[in-house]
Amino acid sequence: MAASKDAEKKIAALREKIRHHEYLYYVLDRPEISDFEFDKLMQELQQLEAEHPSLITPDSPTQRVGGKPREGFVKVRHSSPMLSLDNTYSEEDLRDWERRVHELSGRKDVDYVCELKLDGMSLSLGYDDGQLVRGVTRGDGTTGEDVTLNVRTVRSVPLSIPEDKLKHAGIPADFEVRGELLMPKAAFKKLNEERERNGLATFANPRNFTAGTVRQLDASITAQRRLDFFAYMLLQNGHTYFDRHWKTLDALEAAGFKVNSHRKLVRSMEEVWSFIQQWEEKRESLPYEIDGIVVKVDRTSLQDELGFTGKAPRWAIAYKYAARGGITKLENVRWQVGRTGKLTPVAELSPVAIGGTTVRNATLHNVDEIERLGVKIGDYVQVERGGDVIPKVSKVVEDKDHPRGTKEIDIPEKCPVCGTKVVRTEGEVDYRCVNANCPAKLLGTILHFASRGVMNIDGMGESLVTQLIERGLVKNVADIYDLSKKDLLSLERFADKSAQNILDEIENSKTLPLERVIYGLGIRFVGERTAQFLGEHFGSMEALEDASVEELQDVNEVGPRIAESIVEFFGNPANRKLVERLGQAGLAFKGKKKERGTKLAGKTFVLTGTLAHYTRDEAKKMIEDAGGKVTGSVSKKTDYVVAGTDAGSKLDKAKELGLAVIDEREMEKLAG
Repeated sequence: MAASKDAEKKIAALREKIRHHEYLYYVLDRPEISDFEFDKLMQELQQLEAEHPSLITPDSPTQRVGGKPREGFVKVRHSSPMLSLDNTYSEEDLRDWERRVHELSGRKDVDYVCELKLDGMSLSLGYDDGQLVRGVTRGDGTTGEDVTLNVRTVRSVPLSIPEDKLKHAGIPADFEVRGELLMPKAAFKKLNEERERNGLATFANPRNFTAGTVRQLDASITAQRRLDFFAYMLLQNGHTYFDRHWKTLDALEAAGFKVNSHRKLVRSMEEVWSFIQQWEEKRESLPYEIDGIVVKVDRTSLQDELGFTGKAPRWAIAYKYAARGGITKLENVRWQVGRTGKLTPVAELSPVAIGGTTVRNATLHNVDEIERLGVKIGDYVQVERGGDVIPKVSKVVEDKDHPRGTKEIDIPEKCPVCGTKVVRTEGEVDYRCVNANCPAKLLGTILHFASRGVMNIDGMGESLVTQLIERGLVKNVADIYDLSKKDLLSLERFADKSAQNILDEIENSKTLPLERVIYGLGIRFVGERTAQFLGEHFGSMEALEDASVEELQDVNEVGPRIAESIVEFFGNPANRKLVERLGQAGLAFKGKKKERGTKLAGKTFVLTGTLAHYTRDEAKKMIEDAGGKVTGSVSKKTDYVVAGTDAGSKLDKAKELGLAVIDEREMEKLAG
C-alpha cells in the first residue's frame, strides 16, 4: 500500500511538472527545458503508469493520443449557434456598422475590442468539472462533428484545469470555450518540405489543411501535425458568462488557455482604424495566417440588446484585408455550367502562387465582365483571392514586360456539356442552358440538394455524385432515396461501413423541415430565407404547388419575379413528378403554418435599453408576429418606444416628441 501511495504522489508530481512545461512551450512559447529533457519526463511518467495502470487518468499528459481509429464522426448540436461574422472591406462600411450600433442601441459611448482574425477553423470545447469532455467543429453553425479524440492531441488545449485555477479566473466548473484552431506557418512549411522530399503532393494552405487534419479518423495522425488553438469566447449553457468581452479574454488567459496577445480595448472608431492599419503592415511578421481584424462590442448587455440578423451578430464585424494578388498569363477560357444552367467563363491560367495557394483557375463572372476588362486569351492578368473567395481576374496588365494577347474569347452558342443551344434572357447578363436533363446541371443540382445548409447528406460530395451519375444510378434528386447498399458497394472506394454511413445520412435527411425541402428543389431565385417564408406561409408542399402568382406575392419578400419563377417550376410536369416522388420517399411535406396576427397591424415600435425577460430579437419577433413593425430609429411616425434598463438617447428623443413609452409588460399586453 505504501509503495502505491509513493507511486501515486510521484505520478501526480510528474504530471503537474509536464503540464507546466506544456503550458510554457505550447501556450506562452517560452520553454524552460530542452525537448530532450521534456521527453525524458514523459518517458518516466509512461513507465510509472505502465507499472501502475490503475493510476492512469483520462487527463494524464500520456493520454492525449489513445484508442483505435474511429469509423466516423458523431454529430452534436451546439448549445447556441456558432454564427459567422459579416465582412467589410472598407473604412466607410466599417463606420456604417458603427453608426448602426449607435442607432440601434441609442448610445454613443461604446467600447470595442479589436482582435486579429485568425485564418483557421472554429472549434467548441466543452468542460465538465474542469475536464475536457468534448471538442466539436462549427459544422453548419447549429450542428457540428464530435472531434474530441483529435482535439485532445492539440497541446495548447488543456485536458483539465484545477479547481483553484478556475476559481482564480472566475470561471465555473462546467463551461464551454470557443476559439480558432490553426496550423502555424513554420509547422505547415516543415510538413510540405517533408512531403516534397518523399515525393508526395504538397498541401495548398494551412487553413484547409487544418480542417482536414482535425477530421482525421485516426487521432494519431492529428497528433503528428502541430495544430494550435486560440480561445476567444466563454459560455455557460449557451450564454456568454462575463459582462464584458475583454474580461472574458483575460479570464481565459488566467485559466491557462492560449489567448491572442495582439488585442486591444478601444473607445472610438479612430482607435479601431488605427489598429487595423497597424496590423495590415505587420501581418507578414506573425507566425500564423490572419486575413483581417475582428471588432466586437465589449459590453455583453449591449451585445444582447443589438442581437442578431439571420446569419450574424449585429455586435461584431470582420474587417477583411485586401485580397492578395499576382500576375500571370491567361492561357484559355472554358465555360462551366452550373445547376441553374448558367454558363460561367473560367480563366485557365499559368500557375501562380497567391497567399500560400497555387492558383490555376479564376472566374471571369460573365460576358459583361469579359467586355469590361477587354481581356483576350494570351493577356497577362492580375488575379486576386481573399479568404474563401474564389480567385478572380481583376484587370489586364499591359506594359513592356507583359504584351497583350490577340485571340478573342469565343462566346458559346451551344452548351459545352449537352450541346443544347444557349439562351440569354433580355435584361440578364448570363447565358443559360435550358435543357432540364443536362448532365452538368444534374451534378450541380444534386450537390446543392445534398449540401450542409439544405438536406445535409454528409459524404455526398462531387466524387460520389459524379460516379452515381456516370453509372446511371441517379438521374434526379429523388433517385437518391432509391439507392441501395448494393448500388453504393459497386462504386469505387466504398466498403460496407462507408456505404451504410451514406444510407444513414440519406435517411436522416427525411427529418429536416419543409423549408429545407423547398430550398433543395433549386427553384430559381428561391434562396434559404425565401424558402423559410414560403414554408411558414403555406404550411405544406401541396399548397405551395397550387399557389398562383398573386397568392405567392402575399408571402413576405416574394415579388413578381420570384412568384413567376415558382409558378413556372411547378408548371413543369417533370418537376411535379419529381416533387411527388420526394413525398413518396418520406420527406417533410407539411410544416407549421405561421400567419402574423393583426392586433398590432400598422403600428411601429422602437426597442431601446436592456429588457429583463426578452432579448432584442425575441421582442422583435413578438411584435412582428402580432403584425407590428420594428424600426431602429425614433421619429414622429413611431407609435411606441419599448424601454428597458439603461435606455439611451432614443428614450430622450421619444420623450421630446411626446411618444408613448412602454415597458415589456405593456408590450406583452399589446401583442396579446
